[in-house]
Amino acid sequence: MTHASNLNDFVSESAAPYRDRLHHWAIARLFPNMEWQIVARFRRRSDADGHLQFLRQHHPQTEFVVMFDHQ
Repeated sequence: MTHASNLNDFVSESAAPYRDRLHHWAIARLFPNMEWQIVARFRRRSDADGHLQFLRQHHPQTEFVVMFDHQ
């Protein structure tokens, strides 16, 4: 039982960082107080650019940028 518990801990700790490493391109929402929040992640820059266009059309008053998140 101890072994299974340790294995579950290992899987939960290593799965999220690996998944995050696959999606380097991110769209961040910029706030007036110079803070930002990532709203989406993508594997390819072209996918991020396409979604950025969509966001700008549907939320014209909100500022978004594409950024490379090297993690």
